[in-house]
Amino acid sequence: MATRNLTLSLPEELVRKAKLLAAERDTSVSALVAELVQNLAGGTSDYERAWADEVALMKRGSGLRVGEITWSRDELHHR
Repeated sequence: MATRNLTLSLPEELVRKAKLLAAERDTSVSALVAELVQNLAGGTSDYERAWADEVALMKRGSGLRVGEITWSRDELHHR
């Protein structure tokens, strides 16, 4: 994919934090911004992907089974 330069104006403190975050992730500030914009602008977000995985798991079932229920709600909540 071809890339283009883009000039941004950000507060100095935010730039400092972005540089620290990029260094912690062993990447560049440009890559962080590109990832953020990609997540906001297009494709499936991580949340949507996780939601779809959970729905699929619920439909399949986990294979766990509960034994016979031998108590009532009132017995469980008796105080």
